[in-house]
Amino acid sequence: MSEKPEPAEPMETTILLVDDQPANRELLRQTLEPMGCEILVAADGEAALKVAARAKPDLILLDVMMPGIDGYESCRRLKSNEATRGIPVIFITAQNESKDVVKGFRAGGVDYVIKPFQMEEVLARVETHLKISRLTRALQTRNAELAAEVARRARAEDALATADERLSLLSQQEAERWGVSGMLGQSGTFARILGDIRKAQQAGNLSVLVTGENGTGKELIARAIHFGGPLAKGPFIPVNCSAIPRDLAESLLFGHMKGSFSGAQADQKGYFELAHGGTLFLDEVGEMPPALQPKLLRVLEDGRVTPLGATKEKQVEVRVVAASNVDFQKKIASGEFRQDLYFRLARFTVAAPTLRERREDIPLLAAHFLKLFAAEMRVKAPALEAGALAALMNHSFPGNVRELKNVIERALIESGEKEIRVEHLKLSPSGVETSPQPPVISQAGVGTDLPLNLEQAELLLIHRALAQTQGNVSRAADLLGINRAKIYRTLAQAEERD
Repeated sequence: MSEKPEPAEPMETTILLVDDQPANRELLRQTLEPMGCEILVAADGEAALKVAARAKPDLILLDVMMPGIDGYESCRRLKSNEATRGIPVIFITAQNESKDVVKGFRAGGVDYVIKPFQMEEVLARVETHLKISRLTRALQTRNAELAAEVARRARAEDALATADERLSLLSQQEAERWGVSGMLGQSGTFARILGDIRKAQQAGNLSVLVTGENGTGKELIARAIHFGGPLAKGPFIPVNCSAIPRDLAESLLFGHMKGSFSGAQADQKGYFELAHGGTLFLDEVGEMPPALQPKLLRVLEDGRVTPLGATKEKQVEVRVVAASNVDFQKKIASGEFRQDLYFRLARFTVAAPTLRERREDIPLLAAHFLKLFAAEMRVKAPALEAGALAALMNHSFPGNVRELKNVIERALIESGEKEIRVEHLKLSPSGVETSPQPPVISQAGVGTDLPLNLEQAELLLIHRALAQTQGNVSRAADLLGINRAKIYRTLAQAEERD
């Protein structure tokens, strides 16, 4: 046996020595402890199994010949246990015959040392297999991490695929709802507008200006252009330019950075960024503040926005569809609207026809709205008396389709779900709808304090909202924060109680 070598670089490891000879255990302890190893000992195979299962050492030096179960059987049992299977085993043996070495390898050992010990050999083999063990564990850990990452990415891809499928479905549903197939009409004028919409859909990202009176469905046309065009899967962001506060207009359109002005507590994307990959609908664009018009023009020209407080521009891919009922020539002549911005917005124009120009479509639209509102009220759609239809055909409808929709909704309430007659329409001679209170419920008490009875209080609030909106159920529902069906049900239940 050679002299004891100099200590190697310290290692934070645990080694289990299994030998029935105390002298051998002590010699190995003195050799390995200077390496920085924590040494555990066992005198036989049974004890070694217990210590290994509890402590899970980094390496086991295992004597072959011991009382009770020998080293081979001890190794086999270690390898059969999930907790100790990965611990490398180096056999200690006085036998150097090849059959004994092979037997040790078959039992699960990774190496062997011969008695009497050569300390340099023991240290070299121990260090080698500890290093291999560390590398193996590191590789296993890395493989587990990679497997987890692969699984995470697979889940993410599945989630993206599912989201894409849902988005495609939603886009399809939106396209069906807002596309040309969802628009109603059979007149020549309506056929012309459909032709213009299809041309706009095929015009790529070209800016479109939709003109027409209030209530002619300019936003519906804009949605049809979006959902039938190349950006249908992108967002559709509607913005009412006349409702934007002038002091916040630039921030709302182009965004801002944190601290760019008082109250800017966080970065905020503007409408252009929110519409990236889709369509920005600028309703009432003729009312845009003059100071903001050159900045809008620049974005339309180069597709870049600069948020307030930012030093870098952001590229956006947005199709702008604008709408207005103003006379742009007068606006341009008076200096209220830039001519170059008008030309940029009106690269393709669509003129929304008035309902007076498409009277042939009134029966079809009236029947559609009757069916729509009846479904919301969960009642059967009543018939429209010939006289009532004639009255609708002769009405001037200054409020266009929006007015017709409101007239039909009111008439359905007035008729009590029975055939709609002329008196249910409430059309004024001047063509403007009158605003009587709904006849189903008495208006008594509208100006009084709320009663303590919950049902009566709810009914009174509905009356107040209807009175304030001149019988417009949709606007009353918005004021109350409920849906129209709730108003219908409440009125119907009150009528039954009366």
